[in-house]
Amino acid sequence: MAVVETERLGQILVVRMNRPERLNALNAEMRIRLAETWTEFRHSNDLEVAIFTGTGRAFCAGEDMKESLARGMPGGQRPSIEDPFMTGALEKPVIAAVNGYAMGGGFMLVERTDLRVAVKGAVFEVSEAKRWLLGGYNHGHVANLPYPIAMEMALGFRFTAERFYEIGFLNRLVEAEELLPSAIAMAEHLLTLPPASRVNTVHMMRQMRPMPSLDQQRLAAALKEHGAKSDLIESRAAFAEKRAPNFKGWDDPQDRYRLPTLETVSG
Repeated sequence: MAVVETERLGQILVVRMNRPERLNALNAEMRIRLAETWTEFRHSNDLEVAIFTGTGRAFCAGEDMKESLARGMPGGQRPSIEDPFMTGALEKPVIAAVNGYAMGGGFMLVERTDLRVAVKGAVFEVSEAKRWLLGGYNHGHVANLPYPIAMEMALGFRFTAERFYEIGFLNRLVEAEELLPSAIAMAEHLLTLPPASRVNTVHMMRQMRPMPSLDQQRLAAALKEHGAKSDLIESRAAFAEKRAPNFKGWDDPQDRYRLPTLETVSG
């Protein structure tokens, strides 16, 4: 069984993550296959719009933590080939059809799409605060959401599709049977536009998304190292073993009060 399935509907490519028994968690094999699929889509002369979805009750659960524990390293293993969807090199529009849970790295896949349809009852979570030493500080900022909502996202709270639709993160909220038809209808609209207009408009809109400044990115990099590294594996082991984590926090308790600042990391 292929971990990524594709289907062609004229000029539309449906890309479906297919590890339903693992909630479509991103293992090394799936990451490689997605990179290959997006590369093929990018260079195709026949395909112009993609719909990105999952099989089963999840869109994507994010990092495959069982694989991470087996490797003894936190975070997914990146493919050796470029994934143009993840790097931003993909010039063609991608529509998310969120069929269920979109957690952690799965949320980040949704975030990278240009238009988004979700089923009622789908659940979203930016999980970095639960798995790393810095929460997902940039996601609400990139989505141009108000500060308290961005803070809620960064601290790992869960969001329903209904709430995400209300705050403007989703374009459509539909019943399960309408998920793909709604995404296909959006794709068909895009195909009515002059090709240059479609590509140029998507490119311009992407350039206008807010981004953290270079100093803020440097601060984030410093904060990702500020804490007990043993907590990274402990969070994953506790998840896999279905128990409460036993976090250390800091190797030196006084480090709590020695936070890096924009001034100390600025170039």
